[in-house]
Amino acid sequence: MEILGRLFGSSARVKIMRLFLLNPEDAFENKDISKKSNVSAATVRKELAMLSKIGFVGKKSFFKEVPQRSKKSKPRKKRVSGWQLDRSFPMLLSLQTLLVSTEPLRKKEIINKLKRGGNIKLIVVSGIFLQNPDSRVDMLIVGDKLKKSAVQHALRIIESEVGKEISYALLETKEFMYRLNIYDKFIRDILDYPHDKILDKMGI
Repeated sequence: MEILGRLFGSSARVKIMRLFLLNPEDAFENKDISKKSNVSAATVRKELAMLSKIGFVGKKSFFKEVPQRSKKSKPRKKRVSGWQLDRSFPMLLSLQTLLVSTEPLRKKEIINKLKRGGNIKLIVVSGIFLQNPDSRVDMLIVGDKLKKSAVQHALRIIESEVGKEISYALLETKEFMYRLNIYDKFIRDILDYPHDKILDKMGI
């Protein structure tokens, strides 16, 4: 991300562009872009103005579900104004090749971001990290005394760098070993297909 940030002027711009490139069918309000990219609202406005000027994104009106005060209330949608990737942008394919194919985070960075999540013994990445949309999950995390809230916080930060929501599985070591030994289909679908063990203290 540091190298791309230097090439494109800022890491914030890279994160915002990746968000649109990896979610080409979706439209986002400014506040959603800020949250998903972990970029300040002011910076989002500045970057969108520039990206809109060059034709990378365009204004998009869409319906968004409004949170209800009561669980019994029927879901309600309202029309909002946001932004969507302009798929006619002339350099779209080149940007996809550069920004999407380039590894957004080094292995060590991912490990460091997750280290407060407990005694982590195994981290397996696939899916979005290997440009493999058919993977069961993007990340498998195994360890002891896992802190779900800390892991989720770390994953939100990683998602802001990657540009897409991460599907993951979080398992205690005992449960993982049990499922591994009985040839659990979910575990085998992760380990028998393209993946990368970025941390392995278990010798899997």
